[in-house]
Amino acid sequence: MDLFDKLNDKFSSYAKSIEARETGLYPYFHCLQTRQAPEVIMEGKRRIMLGSNNYLGLTSEPEIIEAGKKALDKYGTGCSGSRFLNGTLDLHLQLEEKLAAFIGKPAVMTFSTGFQTNLGIISSICSRGDYIICDRENHASIYDGAKLSYAEMRRFFHNDMDSLKMVLEKVGVDTPKLIITDGVFSMSGDVANLPDICDLAKKYNARVMVDDSHGIGTIGKGGRGTASYYGMEDEVDIIMGTFSKSFASLGGFAAARADVIDFMRHMSRPFMFSASLTPANAATTMAALDYLVAHPEIKDRLCAAADCLREELAKRGVRFKNTITPIVPIYTADGETTLRIVRDLFNEGVFVNAVLPPATAENECLIRTSLMANLTKPLLEEAADKIAKVLAANNIE
Repeated sequence: MDLFDKLNDKFSSYAKSIEARETGLYPYFHCLQTRQAPEVIMEGKRRIMLGSNNYLGLTSEPEIIEAGKKALDKYGTGCSGSRFLNGTLDLHLQLEEKLAAFIGKPAVMTFSTGFQTNLGIISSICSRGDYIICDRENHASIYDGAKLSYAEMRRFFHNDMDSLKMVLEKVGVDTPKLIITDGVFSMSGDVANLPDICDLAKKYNARVMVDDSHGIGTIGKGGRGTASYYGMEDEVDIIMGTFSKSFASLGGFAAARADVIDFMRHMSRPFMFSASLTPANAATTMAALDYLVAHPEIKDRLCAAADCLREELAKRGVRFKNTITPIVPIYTADGETTLRIVRDLFNEGVFVNAVLPPATAENECLIRTSLMANLTKPLLEEAADKIAKVLAANNIE
């Protein structure tokens, strides 16, 4: 059998993407021709952007753009090597110090992407003989980090504390183990039950890691994330976050005890063998962090925008999953219907994301809307009208 024969496997996930292209329902790789903003030009037409993770709307903030330009002028375009060798800038150290103060942890290390951050944390902290206990709806990077670690993975049902307890009981008190959960779940918008997770962790002698990619900037005091939302910064051992969402840049970070961070700096292969965060990325991230600290009310504007969309959808009889986050999933049906709704909305001028199996059950698919702080009420009303119209046309009540 030739290695490339899998390209023609008609039962593979890839085959489904080919079929979606052929039927005109393919929802991916739409070309954006303007900045991430409430209104964008995508493939030549105006669309209301309800599918971005630019939660605070900072990718177009002039002072953040200017910070990136200045960094380019001073440091050039890249660092040409890893932090471990020749790629550490004073910008990296300043950013890490500011992030540690913001998150409320003794130390921080930065990575070049969010995906790499989870790979780097998990594969260095966990190893063969350890256990990783994982919420079933965690991000794919967490699963891949677990594979890279060679630790044994055990999963528990989503946000189900009885299920988590059963897993912990089977693993036992004396085994080294790490419980990992998203803080805010990217598809459902659910918030992790950190109080109960941390209580169980204490009882069964486990450490806790929170992937707060979608929590930083959106919940907690001044946007400090899920641990802050519960007042449990000291109970969570490792907090992970990304720069590509609320911080309007690219990269990620790990926050923890100083000795844990120092260990990872010397043992994390994805960190040690990857080129460091570019100067422009580091500078824009720091400028976005400074902006959030100086303007904590921006998180309240984000919450108000999400509440406005929920209110407008409810007025129009649209069923949605009610959350406290800027992620508002709307119930659809099977995968094909969901793809058709996403296509029809795109044609109507509203961009949203399809949530399909295996992220959901076969007949419990969703469209994921995600809000930005600078979305206006008229735009949200227009989007809600179009969502209600398209759902009705596809017989979704």
